[in-house]
Amino acid sequence: MPTSALALVLLAGLIHASWNIAAKKAGGDVRFAAFTTAIICVVYAPLGLWLAWTQAAGWGWREWGLLAGSSLLHTGYYLLLLRGYRKADLTVVYPLARGSGPLLSSMAAVLLLGEQLSALGAFGIAGVVGGVFLIAGGPALWRASHDPAARARVHKGMVYGVASGAFIAAYTLVDGYAVKVLLLSPILVDYVGSLLRLVVVAPAALRDVAEAKALWRLQWKYALFVGMISPVSYVLVLYAMQTAPVSHVAPAREVSMLFAALIGGQLLGEGDRWLRLLGAAFIAAGVMALAVG
Repeated sequence: MPTSALALVLLAGLIHASWNIAAKKAGGDVRFAAFTTAIICVVYAPLGLWLAWTQAAGWGWREWGLLAGSSLLHTGYYLLLLRGYRKADLTVVYPLARGSGPLLSSMAAVLLLGEQLSALGAFGIAGVVGGVFLIAGGPALWRASHDPAARARVHKGMVYGVASGAFIAAYTLVDGYAVKVLLLSPILVDYVGSLLRLVVVAPAALRDVAEAKALWRLQWKYALFVGMISPVSYVLVLYAMQTAPVSHVAPAREVSMLFAALIGGQLLGEGDRWLRLLGAAFIAAGVMALAVG
């Protein structure tokens, strides 16, 4: 992986972990998704609309179809993630989502996009996935707890995490094809996807305006933070995909777990710090292998 692509992925990882922690603390649902998506559409309108004016005129059904599909996949992922955060711990849902997603997308990139994966690259993917597993709780994921309520919470986190990971794998492949093959602007891919996503999630917020206003008063700080920075993390990843294989970029994104392990566990008080630090070390080794493999 080129050094420039690795630098983009590392920065994206820090930003990604930060906004996921904020989303967890907000405890929002589809209306929180509507708040953050609306903020993205407003804040990035000057750049997004200018790029659309200069580039989108030449798009055909393939470009618009890919963006529509990408928008639906991103929406499904975001709503599943938010629901998982309400039902289980971030340090179960987030690692499993981030771990299963790159594993699936890397396999699909090799099979569907014709990318090559070296032995060192395969070792890197294994290190990332293994590290994510440890951060999520290791053997405790299936041992869970003798407490039925705690066990149910862990199992819910596993289900939502893996389901979110499947959406991550799908949108990674779709967006990777858009920026690598169709050569669409990463900024435009993300912004147009946000506009289409707003159409899907806005009706939920407008169904009960009074309740939406009450939620906004509670969640607006988190919504502003997520809306301002979440597009930056993904656009950086899309730019990295233009110069590096999707099968390397997807798992390298999981460096965000390093930051989630160090920051999230402290802020959210979810415990098992040493196990999570060991998992973070596995992720760091895996990312290094991907960088040179």
